Amino acid sequence: MDKFIIAGNGPLHGEIDASGAKNAALPILCASLLSDEPLHVSNVPKLWDVNTTRKLLLQMGCAVEQPTPHEMVIDAKPITTCVAPYELVKTMRASILVLGPLVAARGEAHVSLPGGCAIGARPVNLHLMGLEAMGAEIKLEGGFIHAYARKLKGARIVFDTVTVTGTENLMMAATLAEGETVLENAAREPEVVDLARCLRAMGARISGEGTTTIRVQGVAALHAAQHSVLPDRIETGSYLVAGAATRGRVRVNKTDPAMLDAVLVKLQQAGGKIATGPDFIEVDMQGKRPLAVNIHTMPHPGFPTDMQAQMMALNCLAEGVGVIKETIFENRFMHAQELLRLGADIRIEGNTAVITGKERLQAAPIMATDLRASASLVIAALAADGETFIDRIYHMDRGYEDIEGKFAALGARIKRVAKLM
Repeated sequence: MDKFIIAGNGPLHGEIDASGAKNAALPILCASLLSDEPLHVSNVPKLWDVNTTRKLLLQMGCAVEQPTPHEMVIDAKPITTCVAPYELVKTMRASILVLGPLVAARGEAHVSLPGGCAIGARPVNLHLMGLEAMGAEIKLEGGFIHAYARKLKGARIVFDTVTVTGTENLMMAATLAEGETVLENAAREPEVVDLARCLRAMGARISGEGTTTIRVQGVAALHAAQHSVLPDRIETGSYLVAGAATRGRVRVNKTDPAMLDAVLVKLQQAGGKIATGPDFIEVDMQGKRPLAVNIHTMPHPGFPTDMQAQMMALNCLAEGVGVIKETIFENRFMHAQELLRLGADIRIEGNTAVITGKERLQAAPIMATDLRASASLVIAALAADGETFIDRIYHMDRGYEDIEGKFAALGARIKRVAKLM
């Protein structure tokens, strides 16, 4: 198992390119199951979760080609099984996204209950309730979701809480359902919008994506299409926050500023000078220590929960006291314990963290606990005196493409080493 060795040094400076968004690529790859014709996806990030999805599609019998490292062509016509086994699903919650497409296109799905980061319960009941409303028969047996439907029917589905994967799963299922499906209180995330764009390119009739009401008119079949995955807003935000936390200047190219309004507002409040263009964002701290900021996570377009840990790391190094309230996941402060090992001043009270910033942190052995927490630990280590060892970095490989290479390009002293057993 690999680990990182990070030597705290000066401010980060330079520019990098954003990769394709993991949280858009995964549902888009699963959307290939809706058609008997190939789906050509470009700007696919090189990540563990993407490779797990590729293995899952191959295990089902799909033909998968990779013309280049960042392209994938999936042909679901030769599919031989509608089973998503535990050994693949257990590592990645997004595997649940094969459920809706399989039931809609193949009439059945047998999907292991999902795993992924241990950041909260994240139940799949909303997915199942929606499919039942569309006429599917659902059984839970032996740790598997068994779903059957001869033909899904359009329905009005009201989510009692906002769910990104639930919105995506039912939107995909609705593309082949008979009649109109209306999704109320739908997720508005850019990744949901990108999935809708891909489905529309495949022949789906979808409107309202990006709002709380999505309408889908079912069609008889979807066809071949090409789609380029949108840039990763969380990766973009992570590198910008790293630049701000280290008092540096970082520019991220091949990204979309419109997706990061809530994060950029907080970086400005932290004292960063923000410059944007059609496809780049730059933060420049002009050598100054960041100011503490208050964060309240919310569904899009609010502040994203996936950026909470990174902003906590920034607050650990900021001037003043910052308060972070986590409203999306009930168990997403696990990184705080690791930041305390670096000398941070953090007080946790339920779903609220109160952070008093320090000039510098002190190196120590620490451990990544989940995907986004991993990035926060790298950010903190970059501003810690001495060498910090970060264990369990496989979490980072799930969602950050070549994270050590990109940080090194910004001047970070970071090295991946194999852990001796």
